[in-house]
Amino acid sequence: MPKLQELLHDLPVEIRGDPTVDINAISYDSRCASPGSLFVALRGEHTDGHLYLADARTRGAVAALVEEWPNQLTVQLPAIARVADTRVALATLAARFYQFPAQSLGLVGVTGTDGKTTTSFLIDSIMRVAGYRTGLIGTVAIRIGDAWYQHDLRQTTPESLDVQRLLADMRAVNVEWAVLEATSHGLVLHRLDHCPFDIAVVTNVTQEHLDFHGTIENYRRAKGKLLEFVRDRGARPYPTGIVLNADDEGARSLAYFAGDTPILWYSTRRQAQLTADAIRVSTKGTTFRFHVGEQIADVTLQLIGSWNVENALAAAGVGLLLGLPLDVIIRGLEQLPSVPGRFTKVDCGQPFSVIVDYAHTPESFQRVLPLARQIARGRVIVVFGSAGERDRVKRRLQGTIAAQLADFAILTSEDPRFEDPRFIIDEIAEGMRSAGAREGQNYLRIEDRRMAIREALRRAQPGDIVLLLGKGHEQCIIYGSERRPWDELAEAQSALEDLGYRCSR
Repeated sequence: MPKLQELLHDLPVEIRGDPTVDINAISYDSRCASPGSLFVALRGEHTDGHLYLADARTRGAVAALVEEWPNQLTVQLPAIARVADTRVALATLAARFYQFPAQSLGLVGVTGTDGKTTTSFLIDSIMRVAGYRTGLIGTVAIRIGDAWYQHDLRQTTPESLDVQRLLADMRAVNVEWAVLEATSHGLVLHRLDHCPFDIAVVTNVTQEHLDFHGTIENYRRAKGKLLEFVRDRGARPYPTGIVLNADDEGARSLAYFAGDTPILWYSTRRQAQLTADAIRVSTKGTTFRFHVGEQIADVTLQLIGSWNVENALAAAGVGLLLGLPLDVIIRGLEQLPSVPGRFTKVDCGQPFSVIVDYAHTPESFQRVLPLARQIARGRVIVVFGSAGERDRVKRRLQGTIAAQLADFAILTSEDPRFEDPRFIIDEIAEGMRSAGAREGQNYLRIEDRRMAIREALRRAQPGDIVLLLGKGHEQCIIYGSERRPWDELAEAQSALEDLGYRCSR
């Protein structure tokens, strides 16, 4: 059991109280504090961990890590340590507490505005076909060896403490390679510090999270940190390299951060080391011809959508860096049946198609809506909103794209948080109107998402496609600080049953 001073060794820190107190656990949520634990006060969007020091002490915490000294009259702790940035310090404390688990694992980091989750699932599938024991930390699921957990943490990249704990759990069951989705938030907020990534993948870098980063340049710089982790990883017994999308200007702009690390480029439109052509999309899957060097092979994905060819090329690049044979890589790509919340069909015997998808960015709209248009025999009806307290610019862009590419739209709520959901919908509607759409004729506003889905399905005719976008796999809608239970797939099934169709659940 480490002592506080051992965990804080060589950090710039001031300690009041007993530096030799034993620490048997670390938490950053006071509700999770336990007897003998260290509570780390993090400052968040809506609250400040410094407000919960007394609560942590009541639950048994014996030490706290803070950025400002509390009033000792109200917070009686055996030891309090102060640092300049508790998030930076937490990453080091967590790695030390769990004895640097990343040193025992090969690490693949996947970043990008869109495609991280599907690409991570494809990489995991390839590795498992190749015989590796794998772990995965991502948006919808966590894998620790053979154990698989779906979750709704709303943090694609968890806090550093959780990352290190999960890596330690993987080490304990002899995982050989871990695949981590690396968000720009996670990289900037030090959640992935002390993760010496061996391989990095960048799917694309388009407009997203400007509410947090301020500018697209800052956003790209945040993504570039993943490549720097690979560049600076030091001596490790794992192959290394970076896989970049040559078709995306944002991804190309990150090559600078790779230094001397070898880069594998992939493309569906230009010359690169990995390319694809003869792409065909149907309601059953996606086929393409894969080119790598002088080798050519046909691939049949179970995933629907031409963009999944790009995700497959990115995943294949990781397989090549691992030295895997082409036939093993292709089997891994073809064996993945689906990804939760990604272009998931809802079939209750209705004469129109209903698709649930996580698409929530302008770029993803420009991918999903044309695909729907391609396979629809009738109209394309779309239900979507935009997240509160996130990039406001994209709301109008989403509206404009929907007006241009869909026949009818219903604007609704998607995690308004502490914003007025009607104001968010108004901003989306501005984008609709700017593209010539008329309310009542081309779109409606229905703030209640349940009612919006029901209205869309009520309007659907044989041959139409109804797209339910933005929620995908997520299991709640966030209003203020309240997480209201939500299951988009189940809501669609319930609405179809109300219309007289029979769903097998």
